[in-house]
Formats: sequence, structure tokens, C-alpha cells
Amino acid sequence: MLDYEAEAAHYDRTRGGVPRAEAAAEAVLRLVPATARTLLDVACGTGLVTERLTRAGLHVYGADAAHAMLRTADGRLPGRTVRADARRLPLPDASVDAVTAVWLLHLVPFAPRIVAEAARVLRPGGVLVATVDKDAAHDVGSDIDELLRPHRSHAAASDRSDLITRHAAAHGLAPAPGTHFTGHGQGRTPRDTARKLRSGYFASWFDGDTASIDALAAALAALPDQDRPRDDPRYRLARFVRRG
Repeated sequence: MLDYEAEAAHYDRTRGGVPRAEAAAEAVLRLVPATARTLLDVACGTGLVTERLTRAGLHVYGADAAHAMLRTADGRLPGRTVRADARRLPLPDASVDAVTAVWLLHLVPFAPRIVAEAARVLRPGGVLVATVDKDAAHDVGSDIDELLRPHRSHAAASDRSDLITRHAAAHGLAPAPGTHFTGHGQGRTPRDTARKLRSGYFASWFDGDTASIDALAAALAALPDQDRPRDDPRYRLARFVRRG
């Protein structure tokens, strides 16, 4: 996993910045009930998305495990952020109307515990909104993807939608229609993809050995327009409703 203490300083700049955050927040708010009043954004990071969730009149709070991320988030949400492990939220049972987990579940091996904890703090009728199938979202059918696809393996992905749906059901959360949004500024270039491949960035899904890494990196280097971003990813947001 990335060191998010170190990532905080340049996280927004390298992750699509405001356009991506706006798209994510708008999509989340489409899935939050109009009757909701309180929302907890788990793994809120720098708070760039979290801040935008307040525009719907919600009382929004952010939680993250990284000190550096929270320092930035607190500047955007003064007095409404807390350092917390997503597996042990500092909230009583049935205390919020919505929990969001954007770009989190794919990072951790304990996604079931995060889902269980979200279910615990949700009131009946409340919703959990989370990104799922994150790695698959980056397959946009580009020439880069044509090269990567034979090496992809999503079997071990901790945020597979079928697994998250199963975990949710075990804790009283029923699936409901979700939505998608564009990850602006996240389109891949051949040069950067080769760099990430060699650095182990794709370890969660790359199915290959050192020889195949070398061969694939060479194939990526042969693609045209080495620094032209291909299409942006299309992220999926799943929604689950807490049964009464």
C-alpha cells in the first residue's frame, strides 16, 4: 500500500484534483437519500471530495488514518475530522444517515470489517456508498489496455462488487441501484504505465513474472504518443441500504 503520510503533499495534484473530486461528490450525492442529515466520509484523505458533500446541506464529517491527510482535510472541514481506523469508528451504533468510502475498499485486505463497521453506525434506512471494482474501471479499451488485459487478474481484488454485496448482506445492508462517474485526469499514458508496472504499482492485479514485466514494458514503450493520456477511468459506486 502507498504511504499516505508521504502522499498527502501531492495527492490532489496527482489524482485529478478538483474535476475528479467534483465528479465523485456529485455521484455520491445522487445516491444519498434526500432525508439524510449526517454523513461520515471514511478514508476522507485530503477532504477534497468530503468538502463538496457539504453542499447538499448535510452535516459532513471525515475520518482518516493518516495524520498528513487529516491536516489538509481539517483545513477544509474545520473541527469535523477525526483520526480513526475504518474498522473501529469512534461513533455509537445507529448514529449517522450515510457512510461513504470512496477509493478505499480496493486498498485493504479487511474490506469485510469496514463494511461491518459502516453497517453498525448507520441508522435504519441509511446508506453505505462505496467505490467497487476500482481496478477494472481503468480498462477503457485503449491500446494500453489491449496490452495489459491478458495480464489482468481481478480474482483477488478486495473490492469486487460481488464480494462487497455478500459482506453487506451479512450485516443487514441491502443492495440498491448505484451509479458511475468519470475519474477526470486519470487517463493513463504509455510511459507512465510502464514506469508503474516496473515499480510494482499494479501488484494487486498484475499476473506475470519479471520476464513478462520486461516484455510488457517494452511493448508499452513501442506505443505511439507516449505522453498522451488515454480515456479517463469510469468508476462504479455501489449503494447499500441499512434494513430497519
